[in-house]
Formats: sequence, C-alpha cells, structure tokens
Amino acid sequence: MADEKKAVAKGKKANFFVRFGRGFVNFFTKIGLAFKNTWHELKKVTWPTKDKLINYLIIVVLMMVFLMLIIGLLDTGASALVNLLMR
Repeated sequence: MADEKKAVAKGKKANFFVRFGRGFVNFFTKIGLAFKNTWHELKKVTWPTKDKLINYLIIVVLMMVFLMLIIGLLDTGASALVNLLMR
C-alpha cells in the first residue's frame, strides 16, 4: 500500500496487474454490496397476510378471465367482420 502511494506520488502508473486485481476485487465487492442492500430492503417490506393474499389472487384471476372473454369476443367479432367483407 505504501509502495503504491509512492509510485503514484512520483507520477508513475500502478502495474497493470495491480490495477486489474483492484478492479476484479471491486467488482465482486460491489456485487456483494448490491445483494446486501437488497436483503435489507426486503426486510423493510410489509408482506400481506394470508387472507389478503388470497383476496388479491382471486381478484387477479377474475380480471384475467374477464379480459380473456372481452378479447375473445372482440377477436370473434373482428373475424366475422373480415369474413363478411371477403365475400
């Protein structure tokens, strides 16, 4: 460490392998820090109760079925219209 400071002070660049090694270590340190921060954020989340989760699931499934029916009807109507125009 002291040698690096002396080399920088003299205006010399650090060795390629030293710079590459530092970048390599910093890369994995930053990845570890990202996972650590993610873990801390997940601890702050207020997770829904089982009852709320079931309610949300039912709402999502019903909305999917509703939208599927709407899109299916629109598709069938558009197909019928195209068939009428093609005759």
